[in-house]
Amino acid sequence: MESFAQEHVIGIPLASYAYASEEGKPSCSALIHKKNKKTSFIYRMNKLNLKTDSYMQGFKQHLTLGPKISETIKGKLSFGAKVLQAGSIEKIFRQYFVVEKDEKLLKAFQCYLSTTAGPIAGMLFISNEKIAFHSDRPLSLACPKGERTRVPYKVLIPTKRIKSASVRENLYNPDEKYIDVVTVDGFDFWFMGFVSYEKSFKYLQHVIPELR
Repeated sequence: MESFAQEHVIGIPLASYAYASEEGKPSCSALIHKKNKKTSFIYRMNKLNLKTDSYMQGFKQHLTLGPKISETIKGKLSFGAKVLQAGSIEKIFRQYFVVEKDEKLLKAFQCYLSTTAGPIAGMLFISNEKIAFHSDRPLSLACPKGERTRVPYKVLIPTKRIKSASVRENLYNPDEKYIDVVTVDGFDFWFMGFVSYEKSFKYLQHVIPELR
């Protein structure tokens, strides 16, 4: 499973063993018991959750957070407490994700990940091996048997699986920007809400072979 994780893009509310195990395995994960089923599940969930319905919809969701703003603030406070407890962002990164022996964390940025369900607040980690997103707060998911479980929303993209990345603007409002990351599998990931898009993209340029 470890080799599988390193070669594929993972971008789901995790229920697979390799990543959910770090914070407890939800009962739903027992349903995914064969490697071929894991691959199919990841593909379907990526298609369902990580592609925005349209260009304008993504920005509308990003700018109109509505009642979720209180949850966002709580999430950031909770993440800050975790950093203080762990001692550094580097240690948080190693707690959240499987880290290779020679892998080094270069930078971490607070941002939003755009999904069809709305923007998700979290932290984007950039290392020399991958870019990875972890939500500030866990998401509540319904399991097939009717019960609910709370799991973190994670995205893991090995740098060698990234086809392109660019800073894009809203055609109707150039002040509204997002970083669009496209994988060799044809998936688009929109990261928004950076304090400085130029600074964030600069770090991406250092780790993505096609942008060097």
